[in-house]
Amino acid sequence: MDWGTELWDQYDTIEKHTQSGLELVEKYVKFVKERTEIEQNYAKQLRNLSKKYNQKRSSKDEPECRLTSYQSFLDILNEMNDYAGQRELIAENLMMNICIDLTKYLQELKQERKTYLMEAKKAQQSLESTYKQLDTSKKRFEREWREAERAAQNAEKTDQDINATKADVEKAKLHANMKAHTAEDCKNDYASQLQKYNKEQSQFYFNDMPIIFNKLQDLDERRIRKLAQGYILFSDTEKHVMPIIGKCLEGITKAGTNVNEKNDTMFVIEQNKSGFDRPGDLEFEDYSQGINRASSDSSLGTPKGPMDLLGKNKSKNFWLFTRKNKPTVTEDFAHLPPEQRRKRLQQKLEDISKDLQKEVDQSEALEKMKDVYEKNPQMGDPASLASQISQTSQKMERLKVDLNKYETWLAEAGARGDTLRYKPNMFNNNGAHDALSPDGAHSDESTLDPSQAIYAEFDDDFEDEELAAPIGKCTAMYNFPGASEGTISMQEGEVLAVVEEDKGDGWTRVRRSNGDEGYIPTSYVAILLN
Repeated sequence: MDWGTELWDQYDTIEKHTQSGLELVEKYVKFVKERTEIEQNYAKQLRNLSKKYNQKRSSKDEPECRLTSYQSFLDILNEMNDYAGQRELIAENLMMNICIDLTKYLQELKQERKTYLMEAKKAQQSLESTYKQLDTSKKRFEREWREAERAAQNAEKTDQDINATKADVEKAKLHANMKAHTAEDCKNDYASQLQKYNKEQSQFYFNDMPIIFNKLQDLDERRIRKLAQGYILFSDTEKHVMPIIGKCLEGITKAGTNVNEKNDTMFVIEQNKSGFDRPGDLEFEDYSQGINRASSDSSLGTPKGPMDLLGKNKSKNFWLFTRKNKPTVTEDFAHLPPEQRRKRLQQKLEDISKDLQKEVDQSEALEKMKDVYEKNPQMGDPASLASQISQTSQKMERLKVDLNKYETWLAEAGARGDTLRYKPNMFNNNGAHDALSPDGAHSDESTLDPSQAIYAEFDDDFEDEELAAPIGKCTAMYNFPGASEGTISMQEGEVLAVVEEDKGDGWTRVRRSNGDEGYIPTSYVAILLN
């Protein structure tokens, strides 16, 4: 069954129905646009919420950041940020795959429908024009036939009139014959016009209009099919990101399971243990035996416990619960309890050692570069490196002074356990490491001459810059095309080396075994750091 056969006389109905169908597509596009705006606003609010509660970046100087409960909260904020990214992706895909695509398709349908309706109107106008010609021919034939009848009756009447002359009779008969001939011509023309109209009318109702109606039916079916695909995409767009959203939610669950209350409470002990011994018992002072008050008072010079303060000043509160003034922070951390002071000094020594090592590496690289410039002047001017070499040397000297200073303070604080012993001479004058045995003594291995090391590593040209050591590895959970500049593609299940952690922008820098490096979305991989 088709419209051309069953609805041959329902032009107005078909026109109204197809217009209503196009309006439904427009309404659906508008609906999806508003849904897209909701998703975008939702994602924006989630990002702002995560940013609001993640203002404080993790730092080694902030002890609370090392608590599992605090770190898990930061993980939840990061997962919520990734979740917001997936909502943005939903909005983007809805706009691209439904709104833009359907809007373009809708314009094509409108133009196609307009063409078909114009063809129908053109056929209708042609049929109406032919009918007007038929009607004119019919009316002319009717008029001429009546005049021919009157002329014939007049000729017969004249012929029977005894008073009419022969000339009058001949004239009346001639006029009647002319009118009869004209009427016959009009009759033939009317018959021809009628045949033409009937043929065109048959063409109109059995060929032209059914073809147009069937085309409109095909257009309407294609519109409905496209709209149905839009309905499906509305669901599939969200289904496509559900696995990643599921990973985000799993990450939040994992953050909760990673909280370890014992570790947190032990960390509080480790972080705040003072190292002081508990106060001993107070001695009984028997004033009835005439004990010298002065000597008794002097015995209280060193507090034996919290009640010493009560003995001297009854108005003071118990010292453990007294609000203490914030101590003045000193460079040697003398304001801290012994245990905490040792830890801070050891941490400071490690930091200075790392900074010093960086400057040593920088100095060695500059010396090598200078040597290459001297051997190959076309590659650069050795004198241009003098200021950098001088600055690096000055930094190294300052760091060595700081290293000796903090080692002295650590020794005064009484370092205990397997504490790393930092030696002032662990870096020689050339910036290279002295060969040390585990106990700090020099090993028997001889140190290569720096110039030999330089020439061994550099030929006429620079070698490739040494790659940064990986800090972990990751496994791709999804495919990523890596089409943007600076990114790298990956396949699901592929294992990559992590070179640089996510800095909060949702991207992690990785490296393949062949040396290719680039950025990939953090939420697309499972990361395991060393």
